[in-house]
Amino acid sequence: MNFRQFAFKNVLRNKRLYVAYFLSSLFTVMVFFTFAMFAFHPAFIEGDIKWQALYGMGVAGGIIYVFSFFFVLYSMSSFLQSRKKEFGLLMMQGMSSRQIRMMVFMENMLIGFIATIGGILLGLIFSKAILLVAENVLVIDERLDFYIPVWAIAVTFLSFLVLFLFISFFVSFILRTRKLIHLIKGDKVSKGEPKASALLSLIGLILLVGGYVTALYVKGMDVVLAMLPVIAVVVVGTYLLFTQLSVFVIRRLKKRKHIFWRKTNMLLFSDLSFRMKDNARTFFMVAIISTVAFSAIGTLYGFQSYTTKGLSDVTPYTFIYNSMEDDGSINEEDVDFIEETLDKYDIDTRRDSMKETYFNQPSDHILIIDESTYNRLSALTDEDEVHLSNDEAITVKDSSRTIESQQIYTQLDDTPIELENGKTIKSRGVIASEVIPNFNAYYIVSDDTYRQLGEPESVYESVLWMENGSHSNDAIIDASEEITDELGYGAFTSFDYTIFQINKSYGPILFIGLFIGIVFFVSAGSFLYFRLYSDLDNDKVKFRNIAKMGLTKKEMKKVVNRQTALLFFAPIIVALLHGAVALTALSHMFEYNLVRESALVLGGFALIQIVYFVIVRYLYTRQIQSVI
Repeated sequence: MNFRQFAFKNVLRNKRLYVAYFLSSLFTVMVFFTFAMFAFHPAFIEGDIKWQALYGMGVAGGIIYVFSFFFVLYSMSSFLQSRKKEFGLLMMQGMSSRQIRMMVFMENMLIGFIATIGGILLGLIFSKAILLVAENVLVIDERLDFYIPVWAIAVTFLSFLVLFLFISFFVSFILRTRKLIHLIKGDKVSKGEPKASALLSLIGLILLVGGYVTALYVKGMDVVLAMLPVIAVVVVGTYLLFTQLSVFVIRRLKKRKHIFWRKTNMLLFSDLSFRMKDNARTFFMVAIISTVAFSAIGTLYGFQSYTTKGLSDVTPYTFIYNSMEDDGSINEEDVDFIEETLDKYDIDTRRDSMKETYFNQPSDHILIIDESTYNRLSALTDEDEVHLSNDEAITVKDSSRTIESQQIYTQLDDTPIELENGKTIKSRGVIASEVIPNFNAYYIVSDDTYRQLGEPESVYESVLWMENGSHSNDAIIDASEEITDELGYGAFTSFDYTIFQINKSYGPILFIGLFIGIVFFVSAGSFLYFRLYSDLDNDKVKFRNIAKMGLTKKEMKKVVNRQTALLFFAPIIVALLHGAVALTALSHMFEYNLVRESALVLGGFALIQIVYFVIVRYLYTRQIQSVI
């Protein structure tokens, strides 16, 4: 058996450790290849969105590539840490430091080469399905047909070949500092009882609570001003949480005999403080990376929901034609063209019209609508009518809940309406309504009061259409596009078409952000896997010895389950809390409820982590049981 065969078989012998590294690298390569495949797709290269697509995919690919470098580097350092004794034994058998470095270099290059080829092949196998998903998510006019991505294959292969080559050289360089005595006895040296500072633990708790309270307290644009200080405080607090506070709490629990001496708690707590101290940096890194993934995807998804749902909430009408004439009157030829186009696409609608009348009032140039007009349109939109006496008015707000809208209707509700004869009337209250397609607050007055307002300062006439039943979204979009091209977007508005355009421009951003977030989260899970399995050999010895003292398999599984759950969920729970606070702060900034969006994003990632934990726990427990 020559040296290359020895390195190859060494990979097979350590497949338990290498399989996670290999699969994670495989997934990273496949994601990078997917982005390259999109960036070089003919629909993007030859289409209207060429530069936007290339720029977005290029930035995303760069982020993934840089992150992959640190991910692979960390993975290899974990392998080296867990294989110190193996390297020491090889040196005792006569292998030189140079040969060990060469063996590690060849192993890493072999895994990297296979992962690169495998990632590209998997990307090709699933490329058609990925392109079909992307075609719907990206909301583009071009079809993303399957093609042979020669450039994507070349760029991916060369990029990751260079990455693994550089990492292999770097890891080989690190091994030069290892000495035989450290390799043989590195895992036998006592680390001493982990200690934690009560002061640093208190500071960490104060920083976290202070950061959370600040993030949840600030409103509006103050969220932007507080963002950087809060992030800095929470990051430092998170580091102290895992390095100091967690160890401090465990030490305090160990001193409580009714807890420490209960069943298998002695075994759990005795090892837990060491694990928390050893894994503190890993927990910190996983928590921060996962928080970035949660917050990024939650922000992108939340902002898209805020933009599109905000539009659909503020108007119930399918189409609106606004006057573009100087005197505010409508152009009948334009209205006829709209009607003909809607008939052409078999879109059945109900039609009505209205006049927006603005009056000069002490507070501002205010929209005031008479009761008859409002009730006529409320019948069209299936909203409740209003009934007013001659000395009453109602302030109407929309449901957008923007800061500007709140300020306007608060101002109107506190300001009386001045009539032409000098008398004034006050609003009797505020109602929420979308009957009038206006993004600001306005007044409703009785017909008789309306006539006492005098001549309006300005009048704008509009025609409104409401579809009967449900129609094909494609038909509405096609009709809207044809009408908009003819009349211009300022004159004609279709909110379905507007939302379509927003999704079209926002889809690539959400798609890219989702992929990057998934890469970050999978990598974070892999970090936890590496840390868990780096202690596997020591755990085997520990549980085998304790089993001789009477530990049953049921008790062993209970202890292993608790330890594994703490390892996997401690940083993820912290990240979920960070993400929930960050998304709540975002909702405060936009004055928009993001509970549903936050629950979907955080719940989705939590579910992935639970599935990952169940699989890893099963494999890990089986390894421990094999020695008992």
